[in-house]
Amino acid sequence: MTSLGTPPLAITESSIPNARKSRRGARAIRIRGNRPGVWTYVALGVVLVGSIFPFYWSFLIGSGDSTTIRDPNMSWIPGGNFFANAASVMNDPAVNFWPALWNSIYSSALIALSVVAFSTLAGWAFAKLRFRGSGWLLVFVIATMAVPMQLGVVPLYILFSDLGWTGSIGAIIIPSLTSAFGVFWMTQYLRQSVPDELIEAARVDGASMIRTFWTVGLVAARPAAAMLGLFTFVTAWNNFFWPFIVLDRQNPTLPVALSLLQSNYFVDYSIVLAGVLLSTIPLLILFVFAGKQLVSGIMQGAVKG
Repeated sequence: MTSLGTPPLAITESSIPNARKSRRGARAIRIRGNRPGVWTYVALGVVLVGSIFPFYWSFLIGSGDSTTIRDPNMSWIPGGNFFANAASVMNDPAVNFWPALWNSIYSSALIALSVVAFSTLAGWAFAKLRFRGSGWLLVFVIATMAVPMQLGVVPLYILFSDLGWTGSIGAIIIPSLTSAFGVFWMTQYLRQSVPDELIEAARVDGASMIRTFWTVGLVAARPAAAMLGLFTFVTAWNNFFWPFIVLDRQNPTLPVALSLLQSNYFVDYSIVLAGVLLSTIPLLILFVFAGKQLVSGIMQGAVKG
């Protein structure tokens, strides 16, 4: 029986390349349509210049002398005194630059690792375990973020003074081992990134909850954990208030040590800004090596959100 409708189109060898060309053309149009426009690049350029300018300004003043910042005819070309000013910071006996640098690296790394570990465990419990009062307990953890640290400084200092830990680097590590924001961040991420069916399949296969967390939860949480660890490290590195109170001049962190450069009657801002640039170099190196994980964590959070 033959159909009375339109006869089917004949597929020839010459029509196949034309179909491929049409698909490539449509794909190219979609790619061109998704490309950012000129104003996007202009906005990104403005943000880039605004981000780099403080570093350039610090390097400009740090490479000059004590009169550079007060010179109305200051040149925008850096001078040649940066390495001399940096050497003055590192060799200043009142600053204790190298012990302060080690204290900052040591304390920030320990705090970041501890926050990531505890926050991932707590986030897994809140996101994937069912226990009585979990919702109210999570609300309580989040509510602690509204309490400023300044309210607990006096009792915290009295506690560490009674323990004999004032002046010790442990006095700034112990209070920062956990983070309410880290718990909330990992809870939200694990709740969206790990399906409940995957956990049930692992439990059916005989895996314990610890094994499931180790093989499933940690793998899924790696981008968010890397992002949390990076921001926690930067926050601990830049922390000044509590270390300035509980530490002494013989055992400071780097921000506390650099503040001693301004304790004289005459402040040489070229040396101060040279020290500030020295303190940012480890953070820039960290961002270079951890930038891929940071972008991955942001993009996965954006897609899943």
